[in-house]
Amino acid sequence: MTTMTDASVREFKMPDVGEGLTEAEILKWYVQPGDTVTDGQVVCEVETAKAAVELPIPYDGVVRELHFPEGTTVDVGTAIIAVAVAGGAAPEAPAEQPEAEPAQPEEPKESKPQGRQPVLVGYGVATSSTKRRPRKGPEVTVPAAAQAIQAELNGHGGAVADKPRPLAKPPVRKLAKDLGVDLTVVIPSGPDGIITREDVHAAAAPQAAEPVAPVPAAPAAPAPVAAYDTGRETRVPVKGVRKATAQAMIGSAFTAPHVTEFVTVDVTRTMKLVEELKQDKELQGLRVNPLLLIAKALLVAIKRNPDINASWDEANQEIVLKHYVNLGIAAATPRGLIVPNIKDAHDKTLPQLAEALGELVATAREGKTSPAAMQGGTVTITNVGVFGVDTGTPILNPGESAILAIGAIKLQPWVHKGKVKPRQVTTLALSFDHRLVDGELGSKVLADVAAILEQPKRLITWA
Repeated sequence: MTTMTDASVREFKMPDVGEGLTEAEILKWYVQPGDTVTDGQVVCEVETAKAAVELPIPYDGVVRELHFPEGTTVDVGTAIIAVAVAGGAAPEAPAEQPEAEPAQPEEPKESKPQGRQPVLVGYGVATSSTKRRPRKGPEVTVPAAAQAIQAELNGHGGAVADKPRPLAKPPVRKLAKDLGVDLTVVIPSGPDGIITREDVHAAAAPQAAEPVAPVPAAPAAPAPVAAYDTGRETRVPVKGVRKATAQAMIGSAFTAPHVTEFVTVDVTRTMKLVEELKQDKELQGLRVNPLLLIAKALLVAIKRNPDINASWDEANQEIVLKHYVNLGIAAATPRGLIVPNIKDAHDKTLPQLAEALGELVATAREGKTSPAAMQGGTVTITNVGVFGVDTGTPILNPGESAILAIGAIKLQPWVHKGKVKPRQVTTLALSFDHRLVDGELGSKVLADVAAILEQPKRLITWA
């Protein structure tokens, strides 16, 4: 996104690196004034409301100026860097005008209507084609003296030459006469300067005092800034990912009616399977953990209950059923919470899903998640168990119908085969949009996930 300001300097504007983003913060400049840049070279890193993105320059040249320092939030479409480019196009010379010929006297003739004349932008005002209908009968010329006499009879005296006659309809003139109001001093408020009845009444109203010229109000004092102890408090501006997260959560919480259901399940067999899969040659070098099998369990549950994978279209009053699953994984990063998703997760084998999860987590930790990776999600998983938390009531990602929270997996006393034994136990929580997901459907999905984690062989029998 560039703008040519003169023959050799181009302004590179802040682009919209996501869908509908309006601003971005400049995190770091990789160039300084005087540096030579080439087409495709990264000149800065910016943080949008969704992710950190590196911006390449689209041409060769020498950096002339950086318009904003690091840490500045800039609106999309604002020039951020000026680059002097070689071989700039010179401005075109104005076309030579033919030498004016001496004016020739012409006989007066009837003026013809001309077309609209082009101006700087668009065309000028169209020539009016309105014609006045000629009067019938011989034209009568009224002498100036007669006009003066008539004006005197109308009560305006010699003001004909000095001031135009006020515009008012006969009933309004009669009202002014009855109230003793001089129409020449009434300020009209009607269209085309016509005096209305309200104008006459306003002029007839008694004035408490002579009008005083308005005194310009003193500029309002700036609102006092609340004082706080900088040694005891730190204030952090709300921007970037944190700002986007806050807006999304407020929009979701107060738009979709949330319902959250819970289930506590024995995942001992799933944990044993995780350890066995870590030794499998097909999964060598891949990220194998409980999240992998829980993700696979959720995908199987969605396949058995496809109506959970939907969204609510408020504008068209439709429920949109998705025939694909873009599985979102909530990830905590230094810049805040982001939810990238694995595209078409329903089609992936277990090794492919493990590879995709590993890449997603690594990219998120590095802060390199692209905006595209965070768009189009259908269902999300959030793992609060990594923080030692038993469970929670997760808020839906905007545009999605369900989110599954995984609690901490702990060794707890559990009745197994009629005896109390220590077992690996966790609590799952499923929040869903009650506009399109009934309690029965939500309960079935959560129950299927729990059943698979309790007996992971169902990954084969149910798949």
